[in-house]
Amino acid sequence: MRKTIFFVVAFLLSSQLYSQTTYLQQWPTFRGPFAKGYIEGAKTVSKWDVETDENILWQTKIPGLGHSCPVIWDNKMFITTAISGSGTDELKVGLYGDIDAVEDESEHEFKLFCLDKNSGDILWEKLVYKGVPAVKRHTKASHADCTPATDGKHLVVFFGSQGLFCFDLEGKELWKKDFGKMNAGPYSSPDFEWGFSSSPIIHNGKVIIQCDFIGDGFIASLDVKTGDEVWRSPRDEVSTWCSPTIYENKGQTQIAVNGWKHMGGYNFNTGEEIWKMSGGGDAPTPTPVIANDLIFINNAHGRYAPIYAVKKNAKGDITLGEKETSNEHIVWSVKRGGAYMQTPLIYGDYLYNLRGNGSLSVFKATSGELMYKESFGSVGGFTASGIAANNLVYFSSERGDVFVVKAGPEYELVSQNSMNDILMASPAISGDVLYFRAQKSVIAVGNK
Repeated sequence: MRKTIFFVVAFLLSSQLYSQTTYLQQWPTFRGPFAKGYIEGAKTVSKWDVETDENILWQTKIPGLGHSCPVIWDNKMFITTAISGSGTDELKVGLYGDIDAVEDESEHEFKLFCLDKNSGDILWEKLVYKGVPAVKRHTKASHADCTPATDGKHLVVFFGSQGLFCFDLEGKELWKKDFGKMNAGPYSSPDFEWGFSSSPIIHNGKVIIQCDFIGDGFIASLDVKTGDEVWRSPRDEVSTWCSPTIYENKGQTQIAVNGWKHMGGYNFNTGEEIWKMSGGGDAPTPTPVIANDLIFINNAHGRYAPIYAVKKNAKGDITLGEKETSNEHIVWSVKRGGAYMQTPLIYGDYLYNLRGNGSLSVFKATSGELMYKESFGSVGGFTASGIAANNLVYFSSERGDVFVVKAGPEYELVSQNSMNDILMASPAISGDVLYFRAQKSVIAVGNK
């Protein structure tokens, strides 16, 4: 009897370990497993050339406009786009502060594509929704900003006010949910519409969505098999464009979210608030990242542009005082210097913080000690978040230049590679290959 119990327990533990190991080698959501931005053991290249085809494995055109990132499970890649009926995909990139929206009331096709990650062949495409978008988009945004999420069986696609959709990996629709109009625009000018960009995540059979917009914002958990709502917690928050992150704390699964009035942590099973804080930039976009038993949150807009390193066991209201940079729950912080759009990258011992103007600051992740600060120069703006592999860190500019930096406490620019197209989405990694979603195509880069 004891032997039987032992083998059952051993089998269950080995199955869980295999499942976790498999997940960590996929790229199942925005910025990969748990939004980390890297995969262990990947042997990615540092140099390539689109014009000469050097280390370009394939390039596949994708119609329409989308800033959603590729997600990959085994040999399948999934990507979304929105195709305007007007035949134009207006996009204004660069460093500017206009709050204008695109005036395009034509009927759009919201599509989902499945590609073979090894060849770039389109395996299937799905028309998810067709109609006039419920809200406008910012001149720098798209109607397909939200990155899909998959657990290897289900694929969840979020088109904001057009709805949340779940498919199997062959493109069969399993369920859909309509949350009505969600106008994520500036709280100071509620008549402006910028579009929705918070990406869903899947964990332990649940879909977690963060919906901060002008109105009754909320965070919610849905059953991935049925779409049934498990819980919904209201959020007293302005519009944000952030995605949630899962983390474990002493055996309890929790959810970390960014915000302005309400950064915080929630109980994964119940939606109960565990900790919260306010302050920082008033138009948050980056996703929280977990490393070294700390929760790293940054945002920027308005008076402050902070970076926070929060303990995983934080509880209650942990908001810093006006002159404080740390307290019982916050190990370190900086008041100014955090990124507006980019999610931070913690790779090895260091936090890589790239701002929209191309200024890169690297900190010791556990202490906040500044290791160096460098600039990539006058190459336009940066929106995509950095990723890492093979002791290299990759940063994509909007104009299409990819800067490859050696990981570590000293600055070393390894290479600068042009993709000959606009880059707004964060790249993906699978195996030893980098996958870039450009404005017009998806490009696979690896040893040729």
